[in-house]
Amino acid sequence: NMNNRYPSYQGFKPSNIYSSANKKLVKSANTKAEITLRRSLRKAGLRFRMNDLSLPGKPDLSFPRYKVVVFCDGDFWHGRDWPKLRKKLLNRANSSYWIAKVIANRRRDRAVNHLLFKMGWVVVRIWETDILLDIDRVSNSLLQLIFKGKLNKTSYIRIFSRKGHKKKSKVTVKKKRST
Repeated sequence: NMNNRYPSYQGFKPSNIYSSANKKLVKSANTKAEITLRRSLRKAGLRFRMNDLSLPGKPDLSFPRYKVVVFCDGDFWHGRDWPKLRKKLLNRANSSYWIAKVIANRRRDRAVNHLLFKMGWVVVRIWETDILLDIDRVSNSLLQLIFKGKLNKTSYIRIFSRKGHKKKSKVTVKKKRST
């Protein structure tokens, strides 16, 4: 059972009522980043499925024709810059729960990547802040990957948008092999 792998709330109390209320409002689908990416890809004429329950991990977007799935990963929930985030979490309320939760999410992401890879899908993961930072560059990178045949049998592709001092953001593609 997948639920047994996740940390339990048992024994934890919200650090304050506002924090608890805020966490309850976090959406798992139709986030601002997802909506922004979908609009951009639709404008480019791309057709896709949303939250396909028939695929492991219920990808945010799937392109069956190209065997490509896309996940819009929340920076906090999926542990972007994990060493830094982990240090910050150590000083917060219920730190053991949140650290275990993010670790479990990251472990699940790797397992989903591997399952999809074994099924012949290419997995693209994009950080939410990169989508919101520069949607044009992120969607153009995704379109290039799909249409220019730059996809190969890697387990996943992570699209980054790095914002430098006074420089425009730059998108790099990081390819990783399945283990």
